[in-house]
Amino acid sequence: MRGNLAKREPDMVAHWEQQRLYERLREHCAGRPKFILHDGPPYANGDIHIGHAVNKILKDIIVKSRTLAGFDAPYVPGWDCHGLPIELQVEKKIGKAGKEVDAATFRRACREYAAEQVDGQRRDFRRLGVLGDWDNPYLTMDYRFEADIVRSLGRIIEQGHLVKGAKPVHWCVDCGSALAEAEVEYEDKTSDAIDVRFEVASPEELAERCPELGGSGPVSVVIWTTTPWTLPANQAVAVHPDLEYLVIQLGDERLMVAEDLREDALARWALGEGEVVGTCRGSQLEGLMLRHPFYDREVPVILGAHVTTDAGTGAVHTAPGHGQEDYVAGLAYGLPVDNPVGPDGRFLPGTELFAGESVHQANGHVIEVLKSHGTLVCSDKVHHSYPHCWRHKTPIIFRATP
Repeated sequence: MRGNLAKREPDMVAHWEQQRLYERLREHCAGRPKFILHDGPPYANGDIHIGHAVNKILKDIIVKSRTLAGFDAPYVPGWDCHGLPIELQVEKKIGKAGKEVDAATFRRACREYAAEQVDGQRRDFRRLGVLGDWDNPYLTMDYRFEADIVRSLGRIIEQGHLVKGAKPVHWCVDCGSALAEAEVEYEDKTSDAIDVRFEVASPEELAERCPELGGSGPVSVVIWTTTPWTLPANQAVAVHPDLEYLVIQLGDERLMVAEDLREDALARWALGEGEVVGTCRGSQLEGLMLRHPFYDREVPVILGAHVTTDAGTGAVHTAPGHGQEDYVAGLAYGLPVDNPVGPDGRFLPGTELFAGESVHQANGHVIEVLKSHGTLVCSDKVHHSYPHCWRHKTPIIFRATP
């Protein structure tokens, strides 16, 4: 091109470095008011792309403009040297930690790979004309940096701000890792949708809470879910305190559903129109004990503002180990955060009926177990938006981890 920039720019950048331009600026600006730009670091993984260029050039403009405005504006670049992107690249070369190689060898290979990526990206950022302390960057894998993290964590613990526990996170079985919100994409998916009976353990207690209760036969609160595989971890059924719930006589049993969802539920169940033999508000059901649909235990009815009448029955199967709203609702009632699923997406060895099964293939077995226990009202398929891993394009799960 006319300016011959392809040749002149590298010469200009080399001249800046020969003249120690950045160091001379620091000497010249010493004593001025400070302006510090905290550089959110890129991953030390792969060649730089247009996003890196835009990020660094804009920061360079800010730093240089502050220098011209009379500030001492040093720029210390950095790199994030930890995380899944680096691990995945190293796995391609030497295999998984704990399987093909031991953990120490894997960590060492990750450190070497990250250092190589830092060198390559640093060269390219310098070529863009970005001024900074490139010979002394901050690296998250620097031992001093890691030691400071431990020290900071120690202060947090000393001040009582750290709580030990488990909570559900987005989990990719293929990555074998939790995912950040930014790593989750939503794609259409066809899922099993089932209505399930949770039989009231004591119809007499329900009659005391709902004096107008009539009809005969067992009474069940019906839930609707698109994740049948989470039923082994069920700890409660949530209802909305302000919703009106109907008890409907259908043949020789009574089923409960939110009034606003009656028509949809009856059409789905195909058990007839039935007769309303009782009504009660959700708040009247709090603490009522229900029988788990296939395990020999009881679970309580709890109240939750997250329960809606957009779909389903107005009663929500609650597994605190497999959903954020379930987790929050469960905390208020001290429910266990039970997670029977391992990092590989398979039920743990102690999981009754389903040990060793992949959760992605377990729905059919769960439905068969429900049928054998007489607790399945109906099953169908639903096409809906569902979170997927942005790397593998596969459905993720919600799984409680420490």
